[in-house]
Amino acid sequence: MPRKLIIDTDPGVDDAIAILMALAASQLDVIALTTVFGNASTDVTTTNALTLLEIADRADIPVARGASKPIASNYIGPVPQVHGHNGLGDAPFPPPQLAPVAETAADFLYAGVAEHAGEVTILALGPLTNLAVALQQHPDLPSLVDEVVIMGGNALVPGNATPVAEANINNDPEAADLVFGADWDVTMVGLDVTHQINLSSAAIKRITIADTPAARLLADALPLYQGFFEARMGIDGIYVHDPSTIAFLLEPGAFTTQAWPIRVETESFSRGKTWPNLGDTDDSAPPAWRGRPRVKVCTDADAQRVLDLVESLLGANQ
Repeated sequence: MPRKLIIDTDPGVDDAIAILMALAASQLDVIALTTVFGNASTDVTTTNALTLLEIADRADIPVARGASKPIASNYIGPVPQVHGHNGLGDAPFPPPQLAPVAETAADFLYAGVAEHAGEVTILALGPLTNLAVALQQHPDLPSLVDEVVIMGGNALVPGNATPVAEANINNDPEAADLVFGADWDVTMVGLDVTHQINLSSAAIKRITIADTPAARLLADALPLYQGFFEARMGIDGIYVHDPSTIAFLLEPGAFTTQAWPIRVETESFSRGKTWPNLGDTDDSAPPAWRGRPRVKVCTDADAQRVLDLVESLLGANQ
């Protein structure tokens, strides 16, 4: 039976790739998208979520508009140099005909999880604001969720938004600290592994060459995003950030994990850093980490296995 999935997302080019992969995977049943600020404003990310579902011919999947700013600070702002001003590489997509539901993302997320108690995985591809708001409003949420998988954070490697912080966590550190501290099963698929996984320009060409709506979307959206990685990171192609979470859901054996309590720095120059406690026991932990649940942190990956899955699923979607 397919795993039920709610995707909390800020599309975003790599979000678009991940969503298209999830829709193509027979093992996954995407029951809703919830949107949040991050790669672009929430107005833009909501439009993009609706556009993606229209292009994928999945108007049956509802979209709920989420938070437009962090829970305790100001929105840092979009990153048009990475994702374009429209969040999809500045490709000229027409306005979607679909509309979001009336409920907020936090309420809609909770209702969806409660309807299928114990069966839903929440896949968080953007800042964790919607999850934090849902936790604050519905303290029983963790007991209803099967699993939470997060693209975000950096346990043992440098950041990408700042020298110490990964972009999604850096957009709302207070929310992230709440999510990592809640009593549910959380896996962090962060820069520790996503910077090991490089989708080459040759692979991108193979994915986008088909004459299909999904392939055309990626062909139009990817050039600016790819250009950023090649110019700023000195790589051929792109790092596979959000799509790596789909690979983890489908092939967890492709990843090595360690389990550590995580705190998120909310002050000073290391704001947004996900700090693991690498000690063995809770008793020996510094007070800030004591009593915190262990988070599964992906620390290594079989990159080729992940890349093969990306190509396979995007090919299946064409």
